[in-house]
Amino acid sequence: MSNPRSTLFDADNHYYEARDAFTRYLDPSLAERTVMEVTVGGRVRHVIGGQLSTVVTNPTFDPVSRPGALYGYFRGNPEGKTLRQYLSDAEPIRPEYRDPEVRLTVMDAQRVEAVWLFPTLGVMYEDYLKDDPEAAGMTFRAFNRWLDDDWGFDRAGRILAAPYITLADVDWAVEELTWALDRGARVFCLRPVAPTTEHGQRSPGDPCFDPFWALVNEAGITVAVHGGETGYTSNGYAADRLSVFAERQSATKLLLDEVNIERPIMDFLAAMVCDQVFERFDNLRVASIENGSGYLGGLFSRLAHLTAKLPGYFAEDPVESFRRHIWISPFWEEDINEVIGLVGADHVLFGSDWPHVEGLPEPLDYLDEVGGLPEDQRTLLLGANARTLSELRPA
Repeated sequence: MSNPRSTLFDADNHYYEARDAFTRYLDPSLAERTVMEVTVGGRVRHVIGGQLSTVVTNPTFDPVSRPGALYGYFRGNPEGKTLRQYLSDAEPIRPEYRDPEVRLTVMDAQRVEAVWLFPTLGVMYEDYLKDDPEAAGMTFRAFNRWLDDDWGFDRAGRILAAPYITLADVDWAVEELTWALDRGARVFCLRPVAPTTEHGQRSPGDPCFDPFWALVNEAGITVAVHGGETGYTSNGYAADRLSVFAERQSATKLLLDEVNIERPIMDFLAAMVCDQVFERFDNLRVASIENGSGYLGGLFSRLAHLTAKLPGYFAEDPVESFRRHIWISPFWEEDINEVIGLVGADHVLFGSDWPHVEGLPEPLDYLDEVGGLPEDQRTLLLGANARTLSELRPA
């Protein structure tokens, strides 16, 4: 450690992708099926699988809003500002968002020992490609080669960048994860959704994915299920695929985004439990990142009722199975005591979402949220838990 005062292991850090993150390793002839950059109305946009994406207003990230720009908004918006007002103070992109050596220096200043590093655009784009599993594989294979180039999967034991894996093709997923493991990956990223394969959508716990889960189980690598674009709809109440930060947005869409934000992860984790994936692969460790935690109490209650209705179905109490195999990184503004009460302090992870606008202005700001916790609990969730999950645990 270059800074002996470093205290935090941040399980939710991000980079802002380079302009060629998706295209550096893609055959240009495949652009219309995968990702290409266009200019519309004077603004750079991405077309993904032939669809114009507006989910990110500026995919160049230059300029970009400051870290934690929406801190006041997520504190209840006491000043009554609009989203546009919160996001108006943009700045030129900082080198630490794209340069790992600069990032390490910034981490020292932030007193951050290590981070899990996740995509910004990468977690938003798979849904556009869900009807073309082959294109999804080509896109994210190219993306992961760029990630390995620019960041690496394990830089100095401190920046652990997560390759992105799609389950659209299970054979592809096995090959890609095998490659990433050979390159030193300690954690990898999935999105919380039922994957769309050539045979249609399947639960992530469907036996068709068992070859992939068998590899994860054998390698002992942690699965980080990170929030992103999942394709969940507004069911006709508002237009879909509008960013919550769009210039023109209906109040209904904003409300639905807030109310339904935890639906994808609840469904994903419930499927993993109910499809008995953890019974087949007892060495799996799953970390839910940037998905919230407000659903946990209701889900545990439903699982308990299901156990009573289906005696003998589960080899292990499903709630206990959840608590044994799944770690939760709650939103920074959520009640940490409630989360600890549900899953235990040894299964909670700290994540700042830095440098995103909805994250904390600085990772160390989270100390204000956990100041009332006993020291042993603080030690676990501020670093010890993530350190443990960062070590491969081969079966």
